[in-house]
Amino acid sequence: MGAALSTRETPGMAIHDWPAQERPRERLLAQGPASLSDAELLALFLGSGTRGRDAVRTARDLLAKHGPLRQLLDLPAARLAGLPGLGPARSCTLAAGLELAQRYLAARLREGECVGRSAHVAARYLQHRLRGRPNEVFVALFLDNQHRLLAYEELFHGTVNAASVHPREVVRRALALNAAAVIVSHNHPSGDPEPSATDRATTIELQRALELIDVRLLDHMVVGEGPPVSFAERGWLP
Repeated sequence: MGAALSTRETPGMAIHDWPAQERPRERLLAQGPASLSDAELLALFLGSGTRGRDAVRTARDLLAKHGPLRQLLDLPAARLAGLPGLGPARSCTLAAGLELAQRYLAARLREGECVGRSAHVAARYLQHRLRGRPNEVFVALFLDNQHRLLAYEELFHGTVNAASVHPREVVRRALALNAAAVIVSHNHPSGDPEPSATDRATTIELQRALELIDVRLLDHMVVGEGPPVSFAERGWLP
């Protein structure tokens, strides 16, 4: 004899008929968003499901066919709009939610949360910006003397496995922005964030070039799957 279905698995039962402690919205309010699964969070954006399926089941179907979550949300809004259960309005809501997350992290960087105990803020921001890009992109966060964000700039674009970096251009932009410090980053489209020998050599060259204008290179973060690799954390930036 098989196990009994939980309330949320009962066919034909709408979410508003579930016990309050099992509904995604009520659980989020009581326990916080971290208590919800990917499908439940996505269901809150959907609001309702497709015919014969509630929002959670619809979200599970989307993740099963087009996921995992990051892969699904990396799709352009126009692609999302064509998926079952989404459409133009919901795909725009998802795209807007992701943009809000990026702007929230950028606001924290402008308040000086780039280094020290808040280095993870810069890492999360760079992940949002770079993970999932099909080609290598080299970017810089230019900071003032209190490590507040002056500008985020994409400086060099490359192929699926390389991007040519010219330290002189980074120096030129640092001077133009009157930056006191810089965090640089690039992505590895392969998903492996382990820095190459070329990455390390380029970083040393860039650090030396910035030192000539009294600008400090605080970190170089390589973005792939999982947490970015930080040169500063590994002790590669004396």
